[in-house]
Amino acid sequence: MRKSVIRFAFAATAVLFLSGCQTASVDATKTTAIKPVAADVSAADRKAGKAQFRNANFGLAEKHFRKAVELRSDDGESWMGLAAAYDQLGRFDFADRAYDQLLKVEGRKPQIVNNMGYSQLLRGNKKKARQLLAEAKSGLGADPVVEANLALLRK
Repeated sequence: MRKSVIRFAFAATAVLFLSGCQTASVDATKTTAIKPVAADVSAADRKAGKAQFRNANFGLAEKHFRKAVELRSDDGESWMGLAAAYDQLGRFDFADRAYDQLLKVEGRKPQIVNNMGYSQLLRGNKKKARQLLAEAKSGLGADPVVEANLALLRK
């Protein structure tokens, strides 16, 4: 009798465990029907930063570009805007950090080197500005922005 009680208890426990493992009643369509969001979460701040920069509101531009790179650290366009905003605010220490991060994200592109050259020009470091702008010119050719920066350097 004792063995039959133990067998019954064991069988009842096994039935309970096995009944919990059935997946036929799970509706997988409700969980797989949701598509992942592919929206750029930093786009609104990048757009606002550009608008503020165009209107010469460099403090507000910096705020929006900084938020954009906090939301998406691989956003090269926002890093460029942030560095330019810091340049206009005279915060060259922060601009250098932003340019360093931008180079890590985008690589050493002529447009970036041009902005770095302009940054050096704003600081009064003409020798470094000349080197960077010459590098940008060799990569971009007769680009009007680079030519304008070189003209500022000659004054």
